[in-house]
Amino acid sequence: MPSLDDDGGGGRGCPRPGGVGSEGGELSAPRLRVDTPERAGLDPEEMRHLVRDVVDFTCGDRPWAAGAVVVAGRGPVIAVQEAVGWAVRYSAYDPRADAGVELPPEARVPMTVGTPFDLASLTKLFTSVAAVQQIERGTLGIDARVGAYLPDFRAAAAHDITVRQLLTHTSGLRPELPLYDCRDDAERLGLLRAEAPIRPPGTYLYSDLNMLLLQQLLERLTGRTLDVLVHDGITRPLGMTSTCFGPCPGAAATEDQRRPWAKADRGMLRGVVHDENAWALGGVAGHAGLFSTGRDLAVFCRTLLAGGSYGPARILGPDFAELLLTPPGLGFAVDQPWFMGELAGEGAAGHTGFTGTSLVLDPATDTFLVLLANTVHPVRRPPDNAPRALAGTRMATAVR
Repeated sequence: MPSLDDDGGGGRGCPRPGGVGSEGGELSAPRLRVDTPERAGLDPEEMRHLVRDVVDFTCGDRPWAAGAVVVAGRGPVIAVQEAVGWAVRYSAYDPRADAGVELPPEARVPMTVGTPFDLASLTKLFTSVAAVQQIERGTLGIDARVGAYLPDFRAAAAHDITVRQLLTHTSGLRPELPLYDCRDDAERLGLLRAEAPIRPPGTYLYSDLNMLLLQQLLERLTGRTLDVLVHDGITRPLGMTSTCFGPCPGAAATEDQRRPWAKADRGMLRGVVHDENAWALGGVAGHAGLFSTGRDLAVFCRTLLAGGSYGPARILGPDFAELLLTPPGLGFAVDQPWFMGELAGEGAAGHTGFTGTSLVLDPATDTFLVLLANTVHPVRRPPDNAPRALAGTRMATAVR
């Protein structure tokens, strides 16, 4: 199966005021608390191995990542919450030496458990939740044709692409378009409107364009922009105050983004969108753009594991939270050992992001694992999912 990674980036600014969240009524789902692995029903030795592995991922002259944060737990308990390495380690990338230009120690920025990360494609999960919220309300049909909502998107309408196909990456649309090379928003929108599938709809092909079309549909349907939908419908009611579309100045650094290895010449990036298309779209995009912390993403995972509720807030009903995670998943990938390791196999769901981010939640064991790393600092390299898979295997072993 192809990688779920894509280039990911920032957005509008964090935090953002306003909005109204749903209340859960008389029932209240337990909030997360920090406690020992034993209290969480996890093997403490395997949890120590997990932390040790994450440390190893950031060591050496050419580490997997300059820095990382891991947050893992079971039920309402966070059993591991650790930060290692550097949020900012390099000032630039030297292509002649194929190495980062190290900052002096006093100029580096250490990673903390509160460091925000450019989530990259984890943004797709929030776009998917926003869509399923509309499905739950009855304002959006999961098997409705996209053309019924976006008749001016002629190619999608002509090929009868459905909402479900966007959510499951079975529209047949190509992985991406060079929106970053367009002159203005009108030209970018024109490309999206005219883009026809390159494979028959119903065929799996992972594509950023699915979430870009879904963004257009949601904004047309609700009259609100995606950043407002995510804030008002997800992050604000859940108290995810560190999750936002950028800019996010304190975030972990990403890439020294220059051609020919990148698609734009922007220099060393920190706290601004990494994904070139999301950048071209102004930072708020259905496929990439959010920043968040490990703790906030643990809340997101816990909410879905608890059937859509967290504390007194409810962002989805249990049936619709389950719908997101039911194979093949709506936005989520299900049972993918290439990044979940041995957590895959009984309905574990999650996603990865090009910048080095990932999360996995496992309803069968009521566990969650968030691993955030800046693997593209100072430059993008071929994806290596072995560290993610190893972390998933550690988690699965800790449960057993």
